[in-house]
Amino acid sequence: MHPTVSGRDLETWAGYMLNHSLGGIAPDDVVMIKGEPVTWPLIAALQDKVIAAGAVADIYLVAPDNDRGRVWGAAMARLGTPEQIARVPAWHRQRYEAMTKYIEILGAERPELYAHLSAEAASAIVKADEPFKNIRLAKQWLLTLFPTQGFAELEGLTLEEYTRVIVRASTTDPQMLEAVEDEIHRIMSRTRRMRIVTACPKTGRSLELDLSIAGQRIVKCVGKRNFPDGEVFTSPAANSVEGEIYLDLPVLYSGATIRGIYLRLEGGIICEYSADEGLDVLRGIIETDDGSRRLGEVALGMNNGLERALKHPLFVEKVGGTLHIAIGNSYKESYVDDPDSPEGKARLEELRRQGAYNTSAQHVDIVADFRPGGAGRVVWLDDVQLALRDNIWVVPR
Repeated sequence: MHPTVSGRDLETWAGYMLNHSLGGIAPDDVVMIKGEPVTWPLIAALQDKVIAAGAVADIYLVAPDNDRGRVWGAAMARLGTPEQIARVPAWHRQRYEAMTKYIEILGAERPELYAHLSAEAASAIVKADEPFKNIRLAKQWLLTLFPTQGFAELEGLTLEEYTRVIVRASTTDPQMLEAVEDEIHRIMSRTRRMRIVTACPKTGRSLELDLSIAGQRIVKCVGKRNFPDGEVFTSPAANSVEGEIYLDLPVLYSGATIRGIYLRLEGGIICEYSADEGLDVLRGIIETDDGSRRLGEVALGMNNGLERALKHPLFVEKVGGTLHIAIGNSYKESYVDDPDSPEGKARLEELRRQGAYNTSAQHVDIVADFRPGGAGRVVWLDDVQLALRDNIWVVPR
């Protein structure tokens, strides 16, 4: 079964992505548009607009057993040897290097095809894809999510209901987020330490996570990289994170659900962890490499127009009144103005040696709900306790 998305909605959606998110398309652009065949209606709408602008659309159709179009799919993970996984064809790199802009359309027809891989196999594929992920991240890039029957089932929704939620969020003008996020952006920009208090629902025990964001660059997200959007984020000093946290909202990772995540960190290192569901998946993430035992992001969800907390990370992390952290890779732009300049690269290397900037093949967002009934209790920015108003983070007056 395929979703019904009107031509008008596809035009609006594609227009926001190309003009607002990517800043327009020039004749010399090569725009890679990547997604499974099931996402074709949106791929086609984007393709037509790119060609009409005089540019080249490089359509990259993803195999159904390949989570997010990584360098290899599940068949290689299950059947291939480490030597086979390492033999990535040279043309693959050339294709990525040739593009100037990148659009990834998430949405799978049969996510069960790549779910439940062994932790070792899943980690091997993530590691093999890391060089290509870094190429993508160095370009102008954008993620969006197209509704599919497979993803609707993972959310426990009918395709019709799931489509309505996705399309409504993806055809709303992203400019409205600018004003909503401004106050939180300002106070985070002058914050030195952040304290996050959550509660474990089984015991009621209060848990506190303390981290430094002093001197970090704070980013407002208004649809430039994720669409829909709505968060204010930074990367903490990875070696500063201490304490415990419980993250209650379920999230999808490679077709599997992880829910009820507990982490304890000492000296910035995850030294204890558990999950009420998906522990083996969480273990595979954390044990991928040295950097996947640290945190690479902390962010506040600011979009109260998202009517449901869907499990997909693109949506659940944006829900107003939530907070998320990411296991794994830090964002370079949180530390330096120009990560590609010689000065920026030298500074990042210095921070990496100090343990403040974290590198990993993983970057997995996990989310705590601070709305009524959630596990979240309090967020402090230095001595300011944030409040919620209409499920939006605000500074109390």
